[in-house]
Amino acid sequence: MELLDNLALGFSTATSLANLGFCLIGVLLGTLIGVLPGIGATATIAMLLPITFQIGDPVSSLIMLAGIYYGAQYGGSTTAILINMPGESSSAVTAIDGYQMAKNGRAGAALAIAAIGSFFAGTVSTFLVAIFAPPLTAIALEFGAAEYFSLMIVGLVSSVALAHGSIVKALAMVVLGLLLGLVGTDIYTGTPRFTLGIREYADGLNFVAVAVGVFGVAEILRNLENEHERSVMIRRVSGLMPTREDFRRMATPIVRGTIIGSALGILPGGGAILAAFASYTVEKRVSKNPGEFGKGAIEGVAGPESANNAGAQTSFIPMLTLGIPANPVMALMIGAMIIQGIVPGPNVAIEQPALFWGIIASMWIGNLMLIILNLPLIGLWVKLLTIPYYVLFPIIMAFCSIGVYSVNTNIYDLYAVAFFGFLGYLLTKLRCEPAPLLLGFVLGPLLEENLRRAMILARGDPTTFVTRPISAGLLFIALAVLVIVFLPAVKKKREEVFVEEN
Repeated sequence: MELLDNLALGFSTATSLANLGFCLIGVLLGTLIGVLPGIGATATIAMLLPITFQIGDPVSSLIMLAGIYYGAQYGGSTTAILINMPGESSSAVTAIDGYQMAKNGRAGAALAIAAIGSFFAGTVSTFLVAIFAPPLTAIALEFGAAEYFSLMIVGLVSSVALAHGSIVKALAMVVLGLLLGLVGTDIYTGTPRFTLGIREYADGLNFVAVAVGVFGVAEILRNLENEHERSVMIRRVSGLMPTREDFRRMATPIVRGTIIGSALGILPGGGAILAAFASYTVEKRVSKNPGEFGKGAIEGVAGPESANNAGAQTSFIPMLTLGIPANPVMALMIGAMIIQGIVPGPNVAIEQPALFWGIIASMWIGNLMLIILNLPLIGLWVKLLTIPYYVLFPIIMAFCSIGVYSVNTNIYDLYAVAFFGFLGYLLTKLRCEPAPLLLGFVLGPLLEENLRRAMILARGDPTTFVTRPISAGLLFIALAVLVIVFLPAVKKKREEVFVEEN
């Protein structure tokens, strides 16, 4: 009964006129961003953080940002199928068979299969969030400073394990993020740290400026180099209704993909991407005709699309219940909560129940909006693919600069955007994934605070982290993940997956 009461509160919050409007804006903008390859949900949400500050209502702000995230998963499949260029990295697998279906004249059916699978997975995973979030919150309320410190270590280590490319580079990105999080004034002694004598940095680096620079500006610079890579081969899409045989073939993969995505989505560091590849691998292995994969297999579209959408939505579980981001977008969501004066963690469900349950309810409403709107709007999305980057990006940059400056009216925030934009661009050139950097930056201050609080409570005894059972168990998990990922067999398989994705 309590679950039903909470869901009733969530739906009453999410169905207010204002929140429905922001949910609609979010899913439409998310689809648009997913359709335009190279921008991505992470960069978009980073660039829109200043606007959430202006909106004022944290519920509306977070509902809109959530809509952008899972809306982008829908949109990403459109470009993956039509031009073999995934709008989102998690849609990379969809391109393998989706594009072949389009070349065979079945673009409409492929898009419909992706949309149906996404809706089913989104609906199921939303209810899983509603079911599992409250008990996890209750467990998290029993955590002390030592347990939170160890939990954050698990999150950072997992982000390294699931990061693209070199593990050593991912570790370096985490460390750099942690160091950037230390910039500002020591909360216990009041001593300035790494501020370079600039008073404007006494409160630390502006999260919005760092996020917009590392993801937004860097992504724009990178894509301006690759304008020639985008070409639209299919300008008209017809035959959206799948046949009875299509429904028969896609039903089981959709269910399997939903299960895989729901389980893997909560993993820090990119569960949705991992879920999509895992689903494709499973479908290929259980298929009676594995030779069809790569040539337009329906199962190769239905399974991965369901998995990546389920993974995208279950990634909200650790963010809402523990305050731990499962991926860069969830780190940005936590940043948006902090901007609104909300302390992320298990207390959100108790102190802000309308926010907590409103976001969960809005996810189902947003998925319903997406399935209703996206199929009729496919023609519009195809036309938008022809907009040149050199027209689109200056407009985006102008709005971003105005937004970042409006948060604190601090010119140094714009300097930070420029610096971190160049840094993010340089990191991509060096094949360093910036996602672990952002996770380290977000978790750094929380990690330090809980470390020092635990040490104070233990009177300086560092063994408190290994003598408390939950803390010791979490540290053991972190160590095990770090050891496993360096094993030759695991390392080789990991490299194969990311080579295939690229």
